[in-house]
Amino acid sequence: MRGRAGPAGGVKVHDASLRYFLEVVRVGSIAEASDRLNVAASAISRQIAKLEAELGTPLFERRPRGMVPSAAGELLAQHARRTVLGAEQVLTEIRRLKGLERGLVRMGCTEGFATDFLPGAIGNFRNTYPGIAFEMQVSTPRVITRMVREGDVDIGLSFGFVPDPSVHVEFSGSAPLMALMAPDHPLANLPFVTLADIAAFPVGLPSEDTTARQLFDLACGVEGIAVEPVLTTNYMAGLWRFAEVAGGITMTGRITAMSRISRFRLRALPLRTKAPNERRYEIQTMLGRILPEAAHVFVAYLKAQLSRIERAGDQPLDLAERAEPPLQKP
Repeated sequence: MRGRAGPAGGVKVHDASLRYFLEVVRVGSIAEASDRLNVAASAISRQIAKLEAELGTPLFERRPRGMVPSAAGELLAQHARRTVLGAEQVLTEIRRLKGLERGLVRMGCTEGFATDFLPGAIGNFRNTYPGIAFEMQVSTPRVITRMVREGDVDIGLSFGFVPDPSVHVEFSGSAPLMALMAPDHPLANLPFVTLADIAAFPVGLPSEDTTARQLFDLACGVEGIAVEPVLTTNYMAGLWRFAEVAGGITMTGRITAMSRISRFRLRALPLRTKAPNERRYEIQTMLGRILPEAAHVFVAYLKAQLSRIERAGDQPLDLAERAEPPLQKP
């Protein structure tokens, strides 16, 4: 098998070496990589030893609980991921010639994007490109960014407080907290709500590892207002239902709120606090990677949709009137 030029001059890294090396990086164990790849552990060990000999440096730190990439190993992993994913560019050119008749877009996102926004965007996109299929994995912001960085997904949609330099940010916007409640709630006709307003009613909050909860708790700390939730859960749909039928209030980001209230009997009010009240949301892709054509066109569509939400401010959007997906350039 013909080798590829390695990250150091004169070193040739073969496909098998890259594949074995990346799997050990991913799972942290030669034995587990052996099971996943159905390749003898001795073969994986030999390939890694060969790489280390050619590069003249250890690629892993051997620890009691597993193998962790060294600094050199991290650099090689970045090179290897781009090399492996770069092979998809050949398929990208074929798909471009076929007018996106086929393709797969691998998505990673937080739950706020997964419940309404992304399913609607995918459905509308497929009206124009019915041959495109999607995979969607839902996880925490930190995990989403890791999956983008390591090439496990093509596109990530996530929330955070500061940009992550390990990924490329295709688009970003603000995601201030909003209070979600039923339209007959006593606060529903106010132009905005404060923490003191909210504290007088039953409140449901997301779990403490979410950025929305962290932002809410920070605001409570700054203002010295204690808000004890009557419901805490990592299942956002449960919080929304709590607000719809149980007379409660929950907190969510503006994008989630805008898509939610266009389909359900809910009212979303801006939260006015003395503390910073905004997170970032981002469309993330891998640094230095040329996306497959289907993913590239879908990113452009997502940018257009999120730009519409940004322009709308606090006004709900009718999801039935989504902008058409961009047509692929010939």
